[in-house]
Amino acid sequence: MEGSIGWNQAITVQPGAFPAQADICMPVPVPIEGVPPGLECLSMVDRIKIKQLVEIVEVISGFETKNKYALKNASGQQVYYAFEESDCCERVCCGPNRGFTIHIVDNYGRVRFFACIACFGLCGDVPGCGSVCKIESPPGRLIGKVEQRGAFCASSFVIKDQNDRVIFQIYGPLCCFMCGCHDKEFPVDTPSGDPFGSITKEWSGCGKEAFTDADLFSVSFPMSLDVRSKAILIGAAFLIVSSWFDI
Repeated sequence: MEGSIGWNQAITVQPGAFPAQADICMPVPVPIEGVPPGLECLSMVDRIKIKQLVEIVEVISGFETKNKYALKNASGQQVYYAFEESDCCERVCCGPNRGFTIHIVDNYGRVRFFACIACFGLCGDVPGCGSVCKIESPPGRLIGKVEQRGAFCASSFVIKDQNDRVIFQIYGPLCCFMCGCHDKEFPVDTPSGDPFGSITKEWSGCGKEAFTDADLFSVSFPMSLDVRSKAILIGAAFLIVSSWFDI
């Protein structure tokens, strides 16, 4: 990745990359043994809402800018802030097929984990022939990955841990159900097919859906789930955004 960022070192970003703290932030929990620093917040939530922030320049000009997101808990408290790192030419020329990195930082601007997404065209349900999202926490230490696979007129995702063991699977809705004024749900199941959680694209209203990219997603999982698995599911949400909703 471009630039080495220390684990507890405050990151240096371009002006405007990290917004002023206007929202109510989630209280910082005490360190938990065995939990990577910065992921303690995930031990206290069973849902994360991912809200894409409106870019005025993009709305006015139509020029694809780097995306920014607020990650909040069910009470509306900000847990993390995320921003995209990508090449300008790829954003303009490749659109949703570009590769990029989503940096997830805490409310003090320190990188806690990130999702590195490499996009490729799909060619059926073939391993290694779809987009891949690798999640690292701390940066430089792989904790899991998400692999996209084609499934006729839908899309499926396989979620693996750091040992390449399948821990979850996601089957997206058929293409014909991706249109319309309603929520789009991507159920998360165990390898045996039991329901476990969900990633949902929430309907934002006709105005926002038609004229902005300000999407709203929610990621639901059991409170008792390991924080690393929660972070991987958040990474899966960003891959779904890029695959289906033109990140």
